[in-house]
Amino acid sequence: MENNLHIIDFTVPYPADYGGVIDLFWKLPALQKEGVKIHLHCFDYGRGEQLELNKYCATVHYYERQKGISAKLPYIVATRKNEQLFQRLLQDDYPIFMEGIQSTYLLNDERFANRKKFVRVHNVEHQYYHHLYQSSTSFFKKIYFYNESRLLRKYEQSIVTKATAFWGVTHADVDVYRNLLGCKTIDYLSLYLPADWTVSCKEGKGNFCLYQGDLSVAANEKAAIWLLQKVFNDLEVPFVIAGKNPSKKLEQLVHRSMKACLVANPSQEEMQDMIAKAHINILPSFSSSGIKLKLLNALYNSKHCVVNNDTVAGSGLN
Repeated sequence: MENNLHIIDFTVPYPADYGGVIDLFWKLPALQKEGVKIHLHCFDYGRGEQLELNKYCATVHYYERQKGISAKLPYIVATRKNEQLFQRLLQDDYPIFMEGIQSTYLLNDERFANRKKFVRVHNVEHQYYHHLYQSSTSFFKKIYFYNESRLLRKYEQSIVTKATAFWGVTHADVDVYRNLLGCKTIDYLSLYLPADWTVSCKEGKGNFCLYQGDLSVAANEKAAIWLLQKVFNDLEVPFVIAGKNPSKKLEQLVHRSMKACLVANPSQEEMQDMIAKAHINILPSFSSSGIKLKLLNALYNSKHCVVNNDTVAGSGLN
């Protein structure tokens, strides 16, 4: 008998070129290897259809995120309500695995009350959005992040009894769900990582320090600017900031520095090359929620790492 499983992804999980999708993508070949027939449902808002996913999934479906806001539901949840998705899920009785709180709207739909439903908790989302509120320098973004955090706190509390089981990516997130939100069915599930990752280190001394991450995320930009202004401003050490979609503000700040450079939107190969060649991957964080996959990447593939407590909180790497 075939083991069929629906997986709902909050985004298209390929290419696996940033931390948020590494666990999503590498879960697919791992489950396929165990004989699971995967029916993948993913929300596309810019990444496009990816033929690579067909290698690991029996079926792949793409959905657009809805427009508009809800006064009661978090934006990241309300915009992933999709009746076409629900109708497909109702055609059988296979278990449903939801990646992220973003993908859990159906927990409130009575049509799925008797289905086996599982949730992968990638962050304590209300804490994560509160950190984004604290990190953002945009007045309008601060309003959005604050309101989203408020709605997520209520929403996360409301769904803890509605799934068969929850699985967190860190022990710290599991503790929050158990002790703060009262979830009795959550446990820790380790990350799915690239099959070709092995602990490796290039010989010799690197000649620069590296900070890398998705620079469009306010918390990552805050960390990059903090390093630029508070750490490397007084050091005679070349400093490279690399990542997706840096802001004009960050570009201008780097341009003023004689010792720093910015690598915007590097390819996956270019990023891995920089991680391997840097003498130190320096990865501070101002949020303890979730796990920083860029840290795991650096631990496997770089020479040295310097981090703070929030970067490793609840990961078991302290």
